[in-house]
Amino acid sequence: MANPIYARLQATAQRLIAKYGQSATVKRITPPDPVYGGEPVVTSYPATLVPMAYEARYIDGTVIQTGDMQIYISAVGLSIEPTVGDVVTANGADYAIINGDPNKYDGITPVVFIVQGRIAA
Repeated sequence: MANPIYARLQATAQRLIAKYGQSATVKRITPPDPVYGGEPVVTSYPATLVPMAYEARYIDGTVIQTGDMQIYISAVGLSIEPTVGDVVTANGADYAIINGDPNKYDGITPVVFIVQGRIAA
């Protein structure tokens, strides 16, 4: 059973992200069928998010590189859970998700999705 405190935290996170964030998209790329082939299918999901550059003290050159963004994505209204391999379009650039944290403190309610995005090549 979901704890009501996490629903309130989710609402607070959504309100702050809506106030200070921007509209963007999360794209999920489904690979072609291994037997029949074909083209990869790209599905876009609208999202509200806040992209922020990492502070210099966190950039180590291996796990977090210069240019990586810490992206807070509102869980409200997002029909998928952003995962590694998805692409986030924010600030006019595409960021490939290379690491993520769903922030499901009770295992059920995602408060906010925090992902690490790297400029997609």
